[in-house]
Amino acid sequence: MTKGKVYLVGAGPGDPKLITVKGLESIKKADAIVYDRLASPRLLTYAKPGTEKIYAGKLPNQHTMDQEAINRLLVDLALQGKVVTRLKGGDPNIFGRVGEEASLLVDHNIEFEIVPGITSAIAAPSYAGIPITHRDFNSSFAVVTGHERPEKIDSTINWEKISTATETILFLMGVTKIGHLRDQLIKHGKSPQTPVALIRWGTRVEQRTLIGTLETIVDQVEIEKFKPPAVILVGEVIKLREKLKWFENKPLFGKRVLVTRARSQASELADQIDDLGGEAVEFPVIELKQPTDEQVLNELDEALLKLNAYQWIIFTSVNGVEYFFKRLRDLRIDIRTMQNARIAAVGPKTANALEERGLVVASIPKQFQGEGLLEEILPELEKGQHVLLPRADIAREYLPEKLRKLGLSVTEVDVYENVICDHGLEEVLTYIDKNRLHIITFTSSSTVRNLVAILEKSGYNAKQYLTGIHIVCIGPITAKTAKEFGFNISKVSDEATIESLIDAIKEI
Repeated sequence: MTKGKVYLVGAGPGDPKLITVKGLESIKKADAIVYDRLASPRLLTYAKPGTEKIYAGKLPNQHTMDQEAINRLLVDLALQGKVVTRLKGGDPNIFGRVGEEASLLVDHNIEFEIVPGITSAIAAPSYAGIPITHRDFNSSFAVVTGHERPEKIDSTINWEKISTATETILFLMGVTKIGHLRDQLIKHGKSPQTPVALIRWGTRVEQRTLIGTLETIVDQVEIEKFKPPAVILVGEVIKLREKLKWFENKPLFGKRVLVTRARSQASELADQIDDLGGEAVEFPVIELKQPTDEQVLNELDEALLKLNAYQWIIFTSVNGVEYFFKRLRDLRIDIRTMQNARIAAVGPKTANALEERGLVVASIPKQFQGEGLLEEILPELEKGQHVLLPRADIAREYLPEKLRKLGLSVTEVDVYENVICDHGLEEVLTYIDKNRLHIITFTSSSTVRNLVAILEKSGYNAKQYLTGIHIVCIGPITAKTAKEFGFNISKVSDEATIESLIDAIKEI
């Protein structure tokens, strides 16, 4: 069997968007990913289907796997012919023991690459508003381990020199030994009044920063029950924090938000949440597909083959537009056959999707739902007109029912199916169980129904299980569905738009 290849990848400090391009490519091509607790679980969502995911995380006093077992695992997976990505927090070259893992790979003649990452030594202070260097305060810095090998009899840290050689010192993995670090620095020349910063879970929504001095910091750590993992920063440059802190001032800092809409649509909402300092957890409870039922497809195709017979074509979602035109392409139908029809859209996003395809939308309602759309086009409707409604298989019946009552001939066709998707459920359950999920967004009634169904299938009462988590809904229709399932709604967006939904999240 041909041997595989191992990528030893730095996952960065926690914010998944800080991974390098090459690191992300290594995740996407992997057959197996061996990851630790400091690597963002969101990075695993980029893995291809079927990728084996193995947790090899370590706590300060508890190892899921010891280092020797991890080394051996990488070799065994590669010998099976797999492409293996070892995903390590920060940069694997900085106290990441990458040399030990690479050495065993060399011994077995296994090809490997080391992919550097952004180290927490730089990233965590940056996100806390503390630049590592500033010409008014320092011209050098040192990065020192705060956790040497336990079997060492004598420390290899030259405290006499390191204490005064650089103006700024960074310690990694040193929270549990903060007293020892403080004592050595003061003993070897650092002033007790030297500023100290501890930054826990830097770059994440859990980021927490503790500021003190060498004289006070040990008591502060004890009083605040400050726990690892954290970067320890010692130096006058810390005085810039109050002026320069930016991440913690963002409106959604500290909030983790579950995004339940379909993956094809989730990125816009997730990106805005991330830009505002929150963390978006994408859990697409909806998967959109072209209809698979032969009869449904036949009805759709029959309607599309006589587009010139309709006076109105009404689109109620961006997805409806996407799948409508996809089927036109599949059938090689020229859009010029729609020339007799007026085009209506439920909202501006749907209208934009149509206008990008060269179609001018006749009407966009002020209220972005079926009721508003009907009110907008009502003066232009005439009895006997033929209307085509390309929609989802689970769309509401309000619009076709009202149009028929007005005497119009309505053809409803399913251009896409809305099916339940539970990919990523394990990660979401972990966040909920550890009280690390703060807000859930629902962008349609189907996202509510699907999430409830997924949780109930896993043995959870959705209403009880999600107690304490803020529920934010896009528009009154979605909110009504959520209330029917017993949820207490924290906020409802004023309009059925992502921008309005973001405004509602900010108010939590």
